[in-house]
Amino acid sequence: MDMLWSGWGDPAEATPLPGTVIGLLRDLLGVKPREAAPVAIEDMAVPESPLTPGARRALIEALGDEAHVRTDAETRVRHTRGKSTPDLLRVRGGDVTAAPAAVLLPSGHDEVLAVLRVCAEHGLPLVPFGGGTSVVGGLAPEARGPFVALDLRRMNALLDLDPVSRTATLQPGLRGPRAEALLAEHGFTLGHFPQSYEWATVGGFAAARSSGQASAGYGRFDEMVLSLTLATPEGTLDTGRAPRSAAGPDLRQLVLGSEGAFGVITSVTVRIRPVPRTAVYEGWHFPSFEEGTTALRRLAQDGPRPTVLRLSDETETFIGLANPEAIGSGAPQAAGCTAVAGYEGTEEDTTHRRERAAAVLRECGGTPLGEEPGRRWAHGRYSAPYLRDALLDAGAFAETLETATFWSRVPALYAAVRDALTDTLTGAGTPPLVMCHISHVYENGASLYFTVVSAQGEDPVAHWTRAKHAANEAILAAGGTISHHHGVGTDHRDWYVREAGPLGIDALRAVKRRLDPAGVLNPGVLLPGD
Repeated sequence: MDMLWSGWGDPAEATPLPGTVIGLLRDLLGVKPREAAPVAIEDMAVPESPLTPGARRALIEALGDEAHVRTDAETRVRHTRGKSTPDLLRVRGGDVTAAPAAVLLPSGHDEVLAVLRVCAEHGLPLVPFGGGTSVVGGLAPEARGPFVALDLRRMNALLDLDPVSRTATLQPGLRGPRAEALLAEHGFTLGHFPQSYEWATVGGFAAARSSGQASAGYGRFDEMVLSLTLATPEGTLDTGRAPRSAAGPDLRQLVLGSEGAFGVITSVTVRIRPVPRTAVYEGWHFPSFEEGTTALRRLAQDGPRPTVLRLSDETETFIGLANPEAIGSGAPQAAGCTAVAGYEGTEEDTTHRRERAAAVLRECGGTPLGEEPGRRWAHGRYSAPYLRDALLDAGAFAETLETATFWSRVPALYAAVRDALTDTLTGAGTPPLVMCHISHVYENGASLYFTVVSAQGEDPVAHWTRAKHAANEAILAAGGTISHHHGVGTDHRDWYVREAGPLGIDALRAVKRRLDPAGVLNPGVLLPGD
């Protein structure tokens, strides 16, 4: 099943906003009803594919069947851009200037290599396409002319499972739920559950350094990767042959986070763990974001660390965004902040960690709210993107951004980003509601995830571009990283260049020249001026 082209996920899962919420948006933010429905695909002015006859013939030969080189309008529209709010607003408005000339469907590593050789010979840029969930411009390259999308959906197998070593080798087109189902047949789990889990793919997890909601217990995806295979126009790069090695720099880390700029990931070997026998999620209340942050830091540094650990600030708690499915229900939200702690594993281990963690949380000013808030969060953990679409349908603008820093810098970073977003959007005549939560914790720091809601205004993409730029500047000035788990894409690229520094960028350019001398791999994504 394909994702909704004009929004997120399965259309059957989408629900409209309650009237109370629409009224609140109108009264609080000045949101006006949307005047027009999204342009239907059949009404879009999609030009004929600009793919040359020679390139088309070569691609069909590389893939073995013309059915795997698709140039129809609907397929191309469904592979246009990603799922950021600006992406959706453009496509909903009928702007398909970023549509690929063709969508290619390889079945394995050798076919990917063949396609890359054709693209290099014809100077045809290529964008790897997994679940299409990028929110940072990762699927809209700065190509000077036609480009093709390489849809990896046919590469969706579990290639190998080693129960002794607890490793599994997965193809890149596996979506999160299918990967979990295949592993569960053998009694294992990957434990990677980002908000995009239902639609994102294994290859995308690796290419963008994804981080799941249970990262406190299972780790980030890049920490799970033991080896991977990369197809490039210059051949195959195999990385990783042991769980740890001192044999030079770790080439896995060169591929992880490369976002298709160096090659196409065709297989990933990951660590796996037994399916947990029990899972318990619970809520905690803290009088302030500062006190809640201290509690999370204590657990992250000194333990015991829950499997899931997150904290909503006062605004997000009041609005109820920690539980998207309950928004508009009329249920009162308590003052202060709400945290969610989750524990997975054996019943004995879960009980022990939960009791010890509760003592720390109480000591830091926390009050237990029981399991009901935790169950609500777990049930609605993938609902926020659907809520964003409902807000767009109602005429509001809604978008997210994230960053990370060391614990000592969290307060300043939190204030700087919030103020940058508020000041810029208020100055544009669309005063926002800015919410935040700590989404991932580490011994030395944490990730901050911001959600912004405002009226759309006359030019919502332009308004957001200015606000996002201001937030990016604030992130770098406050010592944060430009992205914790969304990736770089084109949206963050210029700030990533500053974060990495001139020498670092020159080193990456040298790698790209060796692996992709024709510069056809996702041009303009990650690195400028490809």
